[in-house]
Amino acid sequence: MSMKRRDFLKIAGISSILSVGAKIAEATHPAWVTGPDPKQLVPNKQALSAKRWAMIVDMTKFKTEADTLKVIDACHRAHNVPDFRTPDGKVDKKLEVKWIWQAGFERAFPGQDNKYMSEHLKDMPFMVLCNHCDNPPCVRVCPTQATYKLKNGITMQDMHRCIGCRFCMAGCPYGARSFNWVDPRKAANLDVKRGGKLNNEYPQRTKGVVEKCTFCTERLQIGKMPACVEAAPKGALLFGDLEDQNSEIRKIITTRYTIRRKPDLGTGPAIYYLIGGSDHA
Repeated sequence: MSMKRRDFLKIAGISSILSVGAKIAEATHPAWVTGPDPKQLVPNKQALSAKRWAMIVDMTKFKTEADTLKVIDACHRAHNVPDFRTPDGKVDKKLEVKWIWQAGFERAFPGQDNKYMSEHLKDMPFMVLCNHCDNPPCVRVCPTQATYKLKNGITMQDMHRCIGCRFCMAGCPYGARSFNWVDPRKAANLDVKRGGKLNNEYPQRTKGVVEKCTFCTERLQIGKMPACVEAAPKGALLFGDLEDQNSEIRKIITTRYTIRRKPDLGTGPAIYYLIGGSDHA
């Protein structure tokens, strides 16, 4: 459905107002927009740091679909991601919120298949998530800076600053963002009155906001690797500093053939996939 010019101008006008409002708020209340002043924070000596965090997904280490589902479950439990179901027990696609999910090769890597590709590879469920791009379009279109990029390459999402305009969802070419159409705390897996479990160490949110993977920054701050890395089969998910030439992730990317999702868009995704093969000659 095409958007009428009048409607477009209304949206553009609202965006401009919000952008100006955010700048005013930043000038008068810096913490509202940018968070606490880094100079006032005491560095955690246990925190893991990197110049450019990146991840390798080694699909040769995921032997069964259960391996991937275990990773997804660990991520969603750690971050109180709601799991809405239909009466017959299936995922409610209209309300689905996801940080990590599965996608077939053709959907995950459009344009990178060929007619000789095995059916096994085409049908393989690839684990996909936010790509924490070098040039994230979601950051450019957010009018309130609710999504922003850290110096270490992680694209963040402040769910308490989000106004629910969903511009970031429209801007993301990977479908890595989800919108809370209803109160996520009403999902059976989070409703303690119905036997649900909450991770009290991670913030809750309400309806009308967007959320996504943040590379577990809250865990990195206390010296832990992302929840998905710990839950994956050994060596299946490698997380490290892409700028460190001595890091394991850098060595593998240098010597092995990897692919990324939609690299031709110029976003610079930081998730690399190993789908087989051996070292370069």
